Amino acid sequence: MPIDASLPFHPVRIAVLTVSDTRGPAEDRSGDTLVARLTEAGHVLADRLILRDDADDIVAQLHRWIDDASVDCIVTTGGTGVTGRDVTPEAVERVAEKMIPGFGELFRWLSFRTIGTSTVQSRACAAVARGTYIFALPGSTGAVKEGWDGILKDQLDSRHRPCNFVELMPRLRER
Repeated sequence: MPIDASLPFHPVRIAVLTVSDTRGPAEDRSGDTLVARLTEAGHVLADRLILRDDADDIVAQLHRWIDDASVDCIVTTGGTGVTGRDVTPEAVERVAEKMIPGFGELFRWLSFRTIGTSTVQSRACAAVARGTYIFALPGSTGAVKEGWDGILKDQLDSRHRPCNFVELMPRLRER
């Protein structure tokens, strides 16, 4: 979709959460990939953490960032599969005011082109919570590239037409 270069670019302040029982900072390739892509696009890395697959811990961190005025958007990587330890979608649902089902649907459609029917194992999802966007991506670097390059790069660009998530930010807290 087109970028209207006559419009101003508004950087989004994005917090990155890697959810993993096995990765530390040295092994967090998907987090590194996400940070590189968002900063290359002109956005601001507001914060970055790695948490274990524990729904209560994830929920608590999501609440901290949702309540932090310096965070506009949260992108998680990891914990979206179907195993017992994969709890990121449940954590997102616990804080969500509105789910954004089209995000997961589009992610799986894009992913199908790369990994075929294996995409059904992904529970990528998105939501809005108290004026903050939350996007949950799978933990592989390929999935992060697919989600960022195929969806978030455009939807988090204020110049993207015909519409984008950024232009809706001032209205997310409306009642």
